[in-house]
Amino acid sequence: MFKRVALVLLLCCTLSGAFLTPAAAQTPRPVIIDTDMTTDDFMATLLTLKDPNFEVKAITVTGTGWAFCDAGVQAALGIVALADAGDIPVSCWRDDPLVGENPVPADWRTNLEAVAALGLPEGGQPVDEDAVALFTSTVQDSPEKVTVLAIGPLTNIAQAFEDTPSLIDNIEMIYVMGGAVDVPGSEVSDENTTAEWNIYCDPVAARMVFESGAPITLVPLDATNDVPLSMDFLNQLEADKHTPEAEFVYTALSNSTDFIESGGYYFWDPLAAGIMADPSLATMTERDVTVIDVPGPDFGRTKPVGNGPRIEVATAPDGAAFLDYFMGTLNP
Repeated sequence: MFKRVALVLLLCCTLSGAFLTPAAAQTPRPVIIDTDMTTDDFMATLLTLKDPNFEVKAITVTGTGWAFCDAGVQAALGIVALADAGDIPVSCWRDDPLVGENPVPADWRTNLEAVAALGLPEGGQPVDEDAVALFTSTVQDSPEKVTVLAIGPLTNIAQAFEDTPSLIDNIEMIYVMGGAVDVPGSEVSDENTTAEWNIYCDPVAARMVFESGAPITLVPLDATNDVPLSMDFLNQLEADKHTPEAEFVYTALSNSTDFIESGGYYFWDPLAAGIMADPSLATMTERDVTVIDVPGPDFGRTKPVGNGPRIEVATAPDGAAFLDYFMGTLNP
């Protein structure tokens, strides 16, 4: 099973109630979205673009995950256009991890043909600078500390920190969807049952980011396993979708009904976006966590240790409150 592995929602009370639209902050927080652009990334990106408390300064696509660079960029530009979010710079860097080859089978990865089938509006053009350079210049040019929503492999961020360590001083927080700390992983192979795909796609990059000294909130499978995406949710969305964003999410999820019915689809990346908006949606515990970057049965594991980087780990999310945020943001 892969990153998109389990979503069974706490919907009963939430879906029958009113959905809350986020109130705008006086000064929106500057955000960079670093994403591998697949269906749950689409949802998380739309949440962040539509939340008035955030101002998305850049979208850096990581081609080392579930989409090839060209397809991920095309999808990101279309998502920006769908959200009517203005001119947000978008770019990618590379299709392979910092070390080794991409472990995701090519026929599982989003390509340009798959993006065209999504029916997104035509977006703009990617910027000339690659994703590492875009991430770097966006952080350096920001008068305020930048929040990062990292919902794919951490290749771009690792390289940016390696090239320019001073970037860390202008990072408010990196919200990472990835890993499995005290629960099984995504079964990325028959031998490896401890890793989660976002980390497994580039363990070397993940360890570099974890050990960089940047402030990190990790939203692992320990949290996302508690917010499944069910057919009840999809049916409710079908009956009550009245924004272009909600319509698009419904259409995209409708292509995965077998997976949803199996109980294997979860709100992975959207939960990370929700926790970025309101950390009280989950319980936060500071843990020492490292990433195993040596090939073997634990390759890519986010392992709790006694002397690793200190990271805030999210668990026990409030599923009903998260759904209120999700629907109130995308379908007010």
